[in-house]
Amino acid sequence: MAMASVSFAPSLLLRCVLGSVTRRGAGVDRDFDARPIRPEDLLDRPEAAPDRAAMRALVNGRRVCITGAGGTIGAELARQIADYGPTHLTLIDNAEFNLYRIDLELAETHPKVRRSAVLGDVRDPDSLACTFAYARPELVFHAAALKHVHLVEANPDEGVLTNAVGTRNVADACILIGAQAMVLVSTDKSVDPMSIMGATKRIAEGYCQALAHSSAAGDLRLVTVRFGNVIGSSGSVVPLFQRQIAAGGPVTVTDPDVERYFMTTREAVQLLLQASALGAAEEGGGIYVLDMGKPIKIVDLARRMIRLAGLVPDKDIEIVYTGLRPGEKKGESLFHRAEPMVVTEAPGVLKARSRHADIASMRRRLDQLAAAARDRRTRDTLALVAAMVPEYQPSDSALSATPADCGLAL
Repeated sequence: MAMASVSFAPSLLLRCVLGSVTRRGAGVDRDFDARPIRPEDLLDRPEAAPDRAAMRALVNGRRVCITGAGGTIGAELARQIADYGPTHLTLIDNAEFNLYRIDLELAETHPKVRRSAVLGDVRDPDSLACTFAYARPELVFHAAALKHVHLVEANPDEGVLTNAVGTRNVADACILIGAQAMVLVSTDKSVDPMSIMGATKRIAEGYCQALAHSSAAGDLRLVTVRFGNVIGSSGSVVPLFQRQIAAGGPVTVTDPDVERYFMTTREAVQLLLQASALGAAEEGGGIYVLDMGKPIKIVDLARRMIRLAGLVPDKDIEIVYTGLRPGEKKGESLFHRAEPMVVTEAPGVLKARSRHADIASMRRRLDQLAAAARDRRTRDTLALVAAMVPEYQPSDSALSATPADCGLAL
């Protein structure tokens, strides 16, 4: 639920820790003036040009709700949506400080936009139903999620309750109050997932698509938007590398062959809004995938950041390989082999032919999954996830996770 996240306003440089760097080695102290880094400096491609008319048409005059509004994506959604004149904006997050921060920012930058800041949790269907009944959102962006792979790997029940069950709660609340569209913010880690985080996001996608192709959805459009890493987000390696460079190194990379898709926060949200506009106008919604160019090797990203800081990789700043963590893959994919890619009329936005299951079966399985996760029957939880996502096999780390409510030996 956007816990402990750090959001960067798109106009800011990634400079929060890169000041003067002192490199100590061979008995000699050397000072370097580290240069500010812009997020776009780290990409190998130009950012996609936004279709502002489509974004305005989607948002203007509508009541909008954002879950996970204090996180990196949720906060940037709030900023950009506020630019296009919503009738009312409801911000939901379970992290008090993050919610306070984006609410205060909008009060200063968009004082005329009517809004409500709600401390709430997508895991609580009664709280959601109450909030939605009062706010009556027409357009809902569901960005709340647990996204740090290694933390969710160590806490699989929590990942299920937030990412999978929480998404069901939001979708069902949308139907209950007659919302026009719900947009699920998803991830490339849902494709052929090795991690419980990716598998739970795949279940979230599956529920939305099963619901979209059933009569139970009514007039609700269910849109899924899938993309990869966002530079500067709380889950990105960029802030970590910044701190390590500022400390004089070493910079830690898991594996020399690891690569990821990257976007800036601004570009990701612009394209997310454009994809949402396409999906909201189409029966059944669909899965949209943001074109993120070619994947970037993490070690190349580290070297680029070191150079942009005015330093020399492997000379001024050492790079150390630490090994893949449980649930991590060397590379990610944006499309599953059973999802043929379709080109859309919006530059930078692609579409996947969605795989959808029977909604009654999905609901029955999610009921079983929710019960196991709430009881902290972790092995049953993982077995049920694996049954719902055949590509996923629980890691030893997930299987050995300690249930959160059973206590730890300290």
